[in-house]
Amino acid sequence: MTNTESASVSPQSSHNTHASSATAAAGASHKGGDQPFFDPVAYGNGPDDSVTDTTETAAITHHSTTIGGQKINYTATAGHLVIVDPSSSQPEAKMFYVAFTQDNQKEETRPVTFFYNGGPGSSSVFVLLGSFAPRRIKTSMPGFTPPAPYSMEDNPDSLLDKSDLVFINPVGTGYSAAIAPKTNRAFWGVDQDADSIKQFIKRFLTKNNRWNSPKYLFGESYGTARSCVLAYRLHEDGVDLNGITLQSSILDYTQSGNPVGALPTTAADAWYHKKLGIAPRPTDLGTFAEEVAQFARTDYLAALRKFPTTDSATVEKLSEYTGIDKTTLLAWSLDIASYDSRGNSLFLTTLLKSQGLALGEYDGRVTAINTGIAGKIDPNSGGNDPTMTAVTGVYTTMWNVYLNEQLKYTSNSAFTDLNDQAFQYWDFSHIDPTGAQKGLDAKGNIILYTAGDLAAVMALNPDLKVLSANGFFDYVTPFYQTVLDLQQMPLVSQQVRQNLSARFYPSGHMVYLDGGSRTALKADLAKMYDTTVSNTQALFRIRALQARVVQKPK
Repeated sequence: MTNTESASVSPQSSHNTHASSATAAAGASHKGGDQPFFDPVAYGNGPDDSVTDTTETAAITHHSTTIGGQKINYTATAGHLVIVDPSSSQPEAKMFYVAFTQDNQKEETRPVTFFYNGGPGSSSVFVLLGSFAPRRIKTSMPGFTPPAPYSMEDNPDSLLDKSDLVFINPVGTGYSAAIAPKTNRAFWGVDQDADSIKQFIKRFLTKNNRWNSPKYLFGESYGTARSCVLAYRLHEDGVDLNGITLQSSILDYTQSGNPVGALPTTAADAWYHKKLGIAPRPTDLGTFAEEVAQFARTDYLAALRKFPTTDSATVEKLSEYTGIDKTTLLAWSLDIASYDSRGNSLFLTTLLKSQGLALGEYDGRVTAINTGIAGKIDPNSGGNDPTMTAVTGVYTTMWNVYLNEQLKYTSNSAFTDLNDQAFQYWDFSHIDPTGAQKGLDAKGNIILYTAGDLAAVMALNPDLKVLSANGFFDYVTPFYQTVLDLQQMPLVSQQVRQNLSARFYPSGHMVYLDGGSRTALKADLAKMYDTTVSNTQALFRIRALQARVVQKPK
């Protein structure tokens, strides 16, 4: 099995490179020059909370690490930037961030990447501690990470050798809060959220003299929907991007729970747990996934449309691919993405039911004793999902250790890693640049669609590169549904579509928690950064585009 597979969406060749291990001294602070900071401000995370403080303060520490044999001295900044209303220029919110910047670099040649998780309502702690920062947590994925003591390690897969890294916490998460008279709920919506992060990015570029640096976005889960809206709105304000990474995408909420898009993921789960009805078991997961995807969009789609009329050969093939017996599949109306009345995924709770186990929705490789208390998992929080419970303890503990003891930022406020209130109050309404609004579902809920925003900004900035990164075992945002969403987005130009590539990894929703997948994703990211930065003509065109866009009144 290979670490990455590429197919269906502008395939490009993939490669794997292992960065060398960090030296023993890596991650240690330089002597002197550190500026610890205690923040006395109380940051409430409720819908009506706000703060009155408008200062921009931060803890600053100095470190070094070694990536790929290259020693890198860098500065870590943990603190707040204040965003303002673009019309009145009055302070609107204090947004908490952590930035890692390589020392003594030139603005024009040093990229900067802005990271965030999803939810909506998630802080950036998960992507910060798990993916491409200079330091990362050690987990036992796909197994359960035992209780403390936990540990962190220098990250040989860090992206710091290619870009400065800025991890953003949206309003109501982390230590980010609205500034009175605004309240947190004023920022809890698709467009409101994108505008606030747009304002943060512009403030960061100004404060740090980075307007002329190559710029990138990295969003995960709902963060991919955010990236589509944000990228277009940045363009409208004259900030054009060089690259976007969409990890574990959800770009069309009307397709959430689509059995055609989910089938290849169920087959991957069955493959991993050796439950396939196929002998011999396929050796290459990527090739097998392509085979199942072909079946999903042809025979399986036809079978769903004809049910209750059934074709025995199709039902037999579906059973072989999913490891679920034919009688059970017929009871499910052949819908392998269906849920029971309590909100439990039928497939995830049935595949290993004989062993008393349920599969993780975020990562189907992860199992846990099926207590019956874990309901349907939306892309907003982990709940009791086995995947999240496997790593929650190490995340919570090591974030406090890292932020307080190594980055030297302390606060009396509670750090909000996941804010369910933000999701509860979120305004999902959005009309994309093509004028598309999917309307309402049967329950009157607004359906979010952001692939149109991505298509628009790719057409307007034909040098923008987009990398879609997906885990084979992710049931929350299934990889094949992402492929379908990208194929069907309203982007006519085949030349521009060549800027879009998709990668698939033997991991789950948080692709980077799998060691081999993280290394492979780093290699794919490095290729994208090298390509965009080395193309001087493309850089010139992006800067010229940025210079001539007239800022519109907001």
